[in-house]
Amino acid sequence: MAPSTVFLAPDSLLTAKEKNKLRKPVVEKMRRDRINSSIEQLKLLLEKEFQRHQPNSKLEKADILEMTVSYLKQQSQLQMKRCFRKSSHFDFREGYSRCLQEAFHFLSLHKVQTETQTKLLSHFQK
Repeated sequence: MAPSTVFLAPDSLLTAKEKNKLRKPVVEKMRRDRINSSIEQLKLLLEKEFQRHQPNSKLEKADILEMTVSYLKQQSQLQMKRCFRKSSHFDFREGYSRCLQEAFHFLSLHKVQTETQTKLLSHFQK
């Protein structure tokens, strides 16, 4: 096949519609390149995770996106569980502290023997 020569008119001679028609494939290629680049970056970031699930297999772009979404959901759930554990641990400590204060107040009102009061408070603080 013989090479063909494409003559492009100077910009001043093209209408806006013709300019858009010429620009559209270039813009579309740039968009696809950005998508592909981002998918490749995801693949590199989560490479260990992918190997764990599908070792020795070539992943399609859709696989990479699906596995990334799954991984992010899993990480989000783990983070929520950690926050809940911290929160419940904090609530326990706060409740325990409040209980200790109430016990100390009760003991001070009822004139319990000082030795018994000291032993009890020492036990609570352990």
